Amino acid sequence: MSNLQKSNHIYKAKKESGLRALSDHELIQLTVRDLNQQLRGLSKEEVARLKQRRRTLKNRGYAASCREKRVSQREELEHQRVALAAEVDGLARENSSMKGELDSLRARYLALQAFARSMGRGTLVPTRVATSGVITIVKPEAKKSDV
Repeated sequence: MSNLQKSNHIYKAKKESGLRALSDHELIQLTVRDLNQQLRGLSKEEVARLKQRRRTLKNRGYAASCREKRVSQREELEHQRVALAAEVDGLARENSSMKGELDSLRARYLALQAFARSMGRGTLVPTRVATSGVITIVKPEAKKSDV
């Protein structure tokens, strides 16, 4: 007996016993208590087949919802990956820019240091650094023996 014939047989038996036929959607939506009430009067085989059909349909629904969830999670993770990649690129550009600025400031510092050395002898002692970014270099006082 094919599945279609079995289903028709079950539905015929239900109709003969005065019960209405259940669609797949109705079969899934019924609570176990309501289903058991609907199945009264059917043979054990018919009840077992209908309950197995219900379980199969519910499992298909669970599998479908899991697939949808997996796809949506994958899409969300892909969006996060793209956003993070863009952020990393932005931070890399900012880092490169800051390195360039640091190299420029280092070169300027070395030039100022060389200039200060050429202006006098002795070690130079940097004093308080101004907030404007200018380095103040104080020439040590000359010893009386140098005068």
